[in-house]
Amino acid sequence: MNKDIATPVRTKEILKKYGFFFKKSLGQNFLIDTNILDRIVDHAEITDETGVIEIGPGIGALTEQLAKRAKKVTAFEIDQRLLPILNDTLSPYDNVTIIHQDVLKADVRKVIEENFADCKEVMVVANLPYYVTTPIIMKLLEENLPLKGIVVMLQKEVADRMAAVPSSKEYNSLSIAVQFYTETKTVMVVPKTVFVPQPNVDSAVIKLTVRETPAVSVENDAFFFQLIRASFGQRRKTLMNNLMNNLPDGKKHKSLIEEALETADIDGKRRGESLSIEEFARLSNVLQKSLHLV
Repeated sequence: MNKDIATPVRTKEILKKYGFFFKKSLGQNFLIDTNILDRIVDHAEITDETGVIEIGPGIGALTEQLAKRAKKVTAFEIDQRLLPILNDTLSPYDNVTIIHQDVLKADVRKVIEENFADCKEVMVVANLPYYVTTPIIMKLLEENLPLKGIVVMLQKEVADRMAAVPSSKEYNSLSIAVQFYTETKTVMVVPKTVFVPQPNVDSAVIKLTVRETPAVSVENDAFFFQLIRASFGQRRKTLMNNLMNNLPDGKKHKSLIEEALETADIDGKRRGESLSIEEFARLSNVLQKSLHLV
């Protein structure tokens, strides 16, 4: 019986055997607690019909637990030094594929088509490098991939933003972007002590269940997100001020913006962070008509 990778002793042995040192630039923090890993896999509700994409497998601690339950696991690893280690630590599992590539540059749809054709569903499960968490999650969501959901460990502060509600301190454009595509829930908080090296911040695991259709109906996705970014431009300013200052030609279109706010029944003196996703959708649909955007 193989000893689990995710124990302090085994992790130390593996790192020593390969003379591996952590690269700060890659945000490498390896998990050394199998209970935490089991709970992550539980939250992902993986079965023997699930295909799993992992990002940043490290020395294979989470990969191993996924391989035990999933039909197939495909992991993207950017650090070439980890390839021989993964080859070794994951040798008992014949359902794992490692792709040496930056997931941000990868054609993930093609990987899903090629690797998971015989799987009933596809999940993304990962302990994400904190410095690229948001770009990775937004890529996965914006590319409209055939995913059931995403369960990832990330910086607690970012998880709080993704799951935030209107008028809370954490609520921002990221909250709306993620909730537009998914049902969002923080499922556990993870202490620093279960990593080597220990990160400076607390971590959390967030579960994003991909919606069949977006949370709201908008006629122009690109404008909807542009409007949201503009509304959160300067947090202390009113919605009207932010839209005038941050939308292209906003000052020129002042009267159109005022009319659109009135038609959408939204007070321009409110702040962007007080608007719900439904209110943003309503304003977006009205305003893009006024500005003649197709």
